[in-house]
Amino acid sequence: MKKYRQEDLAEKAGLTTNYIGMVERGEKIPSLETFINILNALGVSSDMVLADVLGTGYTVKNSILNEKLAKIAPEDREKIYDVIDTLLKHSKQINF
Repeated sequence: MKKYRQEDLAEKAGLTTNYIGMVERGEKIPSLETFINILNALGVSSDMVLADVLGTGYTVKNSILNEKLAKIAPEDREKIYDVIDTLLKHSKQINF
């Protein structure tokens, strides 16, 4: 989203371009301190980065969705569920 080049991120995080490349390719897993430096250089929070890979991230997203759905009329909620069901039926990843 920031459209940083590896060189830009490396400089902001105090790392080498080679190291950033290895992290991007999954060849290296940064230490917690390095991970925090990368997050700070990007100006993002850890939950923003990890929400899609941690089980609790899904729980948080699910609870936010449930809170939003609880605030709308039941007939509108049913329409949203129908749209979600249609999207899932057409998903290439999930076969129903």
